[in-house]
Amino acid sequence: DAKHLVPNKMRDFFCTINLDQEEVFRTQVVEKSLSPYFGEEFYFEIPRTFQWLSFYIYDKSVLQKDLRIGKVSIKKEDLCNYTGKENWFMLQPVDSNSEVQGKVHLELKLNELITDNGSVCQQLVVHIKECHGLPLINGQNCDPYATVSLVGPSRNDQKKTKVKKKTSNPQFNETFYFEVTRSSSYTKKSQFQVEEEDIEKLEVRVDLWNNGNLVQDVFLGEIKVPVKVLRNDSFQAWYLLQPRENGNKSSKTDDLGSLRLNICYTEDCVLPSEYYTSLRNLLLKSSDVQPISASAAYILSEVCRDKCDAVLPLVRLLLHHHKLVPFVAAVAELDLKDTQEANTIFRGNSLATRCVDEMMKIVGKHYLKVTLKPVIDEICESPKPCEIDPIKLREGDNVEINMENLRYYVDKVFREIVRSSISCPTLMCDVFYSLRHLAAKRFPNDPHVQYSAVSSFVFLRFFAVAVVSPHTFHLRPHHPDAQTSRTLTLISKAIQTLGSWGSLTKSKLSSFKETFMCEFFKTFQEEKFTESVKKFLDDVSSTESKEPSGVSEPVHLKEGEMYKRAQGRTRIGKKNFKKRWFCLTSREFTYHKQQDKEPIFTIPIKNILAVEKLDESSFNKKNMFQVLHGEKPLYIQANNCVEASEWIEALCRVTRCNQKRLSFYHPSAFLNGSWLCCKATAESTVGCARCTADVPADTQIEIDGDRETERIYSLFTINRSKLRKLEEACGSIAVYQGPRKDPDDYSNFTIEDSVATFHTLKQIIEIVEKLNESHEKYQKKRSSSAKYGSE
Repeated sequence: DAKHLVPNKMRDFFCTINLDQEEVFRTQVVEKSLSPYFGEEFYFEIPRTFQWLSFYIYDKSVLQKDLRIGKVSIKKEDLCNYTGKENWFMLQPVDSNSEVQGKVHLELKLNELITDNGSVCQQLVVHIKECHGLPLINGQNCDPYATVSLVGPSRNDQKKTKVKKKTSNPQFNETFYFEVTRSSSYTKKSQFQVEEEDIEKLEVRVDLWNNGNLVQDVFLGEIKVPVKVLRNDSFQAWYLLQPRENGNKSSKTDDLGSLRLNICYTEDCVLPSEYYTSLRNLLLKSSDVQPISASAAYILSEVCRDKCDAVLPLVRLLLHHHKLVPFVAAVAELDLKDTQEANTIFRGNSLATRCVDEMMKIVGKHYLKVTLKPVIDEICESPKPCEIDPIKLREGDNVEINMENLRYYVDKVFREIVRSSISCPTLMCDVFYSLRHLAAKRFPNDPHVQYSAVSSFVFLRFFAVAVVSPHTFHLRPHHPDAQTSRTLTLISKAIQTLGSWGSLTKSKLSSFKETFMCEFFKTFQEEKFTESVKKFLDDVSSTESKEPSGVSEPVHLKEGEMYKRAQGRTRIGKKNFKKRWFCLTSREFTYHKQQDKEPIFTIPIKNILAVEKLDESSFNKKNMFQVLHGEKPLYIQANNCVEASEWIEALCRVTRCNQKRLSFYHPSAFLNGSWLCCKATAESTVGCARCTADVPADTQIEIDGDRETERIYSLFTINRSKLRKLEEACGSIAVYQGPRKDPDDYSNFTIEDSVATFHTLKQIIEIVEKLNESHEKYQKKRSSSAKYGSE
């Protein structure tokens, strides 16, 4: 959210997330506010190198260009200082001289020349080769040129390259010569020695510009290289473009407002798979360790300050290796030992509950979409007033009509949920089955506890949470507006109550804090809803195989708006780029004129031969990729680098097992009678570049086991002192039959069997130290082989 934005009047604001100058995400517009609350969460892999992560606040305009109010820019190197916590940042002014992106490749050389009069002078040779990754200007590739200057106390010689049209990766390949003067005291004795006095004060400056034609040229960035670094050697390197020093910044900046962000940035150096064998095996056998509190996975959750840090990589790793169900059963059994009353079962934030929560988020994505998305769309797109709190009623609202509207929505959502058991993923059913039987075993005299054990997850922690935050579960693209959000909150409360076993009894209703909710639930028939919930919970906690309803429904994987180039399937019509809505399922890849319209073109997944990036030079457009199938290639342009990477990965994953996948492809397009990459004239010529490596075949769950193990290793490394402390506690308990030091040293740890826990800790510490050595060796090797200025 933001506060105290300028101008000091109610406006419509939105916020963008940018990698350098490339926008990768945009929030919804918050109307008529000075302190807009966006409440949106974006998670993405970063597919390229970058210097800055930036956030821009815009004032939305209907008739004119949206106005940038201010920005927050964080250097990549500084992201770790802000990760994992909320911070308020003051907005900085948006200065055209600071908005830079990309890099330039230079070769510099200092030659000695004998002039016509016999004296010796220095000549500086500047070869500007190319640039890479320049920003888009007004959504289009720029028309870049460079100025090359030799700057000193009493000189400023400037030369200029040719303008390159419509490209973000211009190839200049131009050489410029500058004479470096010598002082009169020069003697032949030092002719092979660069004179320090002159060289110290000179620098080469390269400025990149976008040629504006009829409007002002736009600054794209600059670099400065002191001539003294050259000596008598040839010197070439890639340089990241930098902002212009001082630019147009005034000495005093106005208060533009502030922006609150919660950033979580992780960067892992993943070694080859064999390095993780010992740690991976130790984690995967956690469910077999007796007691479970002595296992490596449980110890990980104990030493992490925030259990969430441990749960995500742990659940993903166990899920990837089909070991999650027995581990959840083991930690849930430990959880139940400390549960004294049946009505509080699985209500806390223990390791067991967090593991199940994370599992449902990962595995249940498609289940939520097929169950809730249609009704959530209806609520958000054509909302009816549903406020039943007398205090919050607007003027002219009728509470009885609102209650009818709310009842209509609650009935619809509830009906969709209790009919959805056929779509519940098998893994979720297996976990619910374990929880149900463990609960019945712990409280044998309570007939309802086996149901409340399951409903506390599937209703309270899954469906109810998805209803109140549909954007978090990708059911909606943005956070809903205030009125719709209130409606969803009321529906979510109702679903929690209906799903909680026995909540509709009169004694339970009387305990409601809000009397208006109590009145609302009096309209529900208890037996009818209780029976529906009971049958649903029986179905989703059963291990019996469900009867497939005819042909299995295709899994919806990804959708979104992109641009595609006309394929030339008809003889007339231009081969231009058109905006289309694309949809990928486990069965087919389609595009449509608009969302929810019939597909214009369909490619069965089994017919896709390869999915690869397309060189920008093909159409002078960034973020392009190609889908190769039986007909001509389908050329697609994504809106940014993150989106392009996600589409390529999703398409590769779902087509990985296709039998006729290509081994070679053309990285450029076939235009004007030849392939731009290899100049072959036959369109049927075999590709000239090898296709990229395969990706994991799982179409629903994207998990890289080695990466998750590396993350767990990092967590153990960060918390090494706690591992040592826990090891010390186990030793003390084993020797003295109890802690002899201050109990606070051990009170936060669960130690059931000190000997078994000590044995596991010893293994963890040994493995972590060995991995530390491997990482250090890798970093040394990388440092020694790294070349200054390498791409």
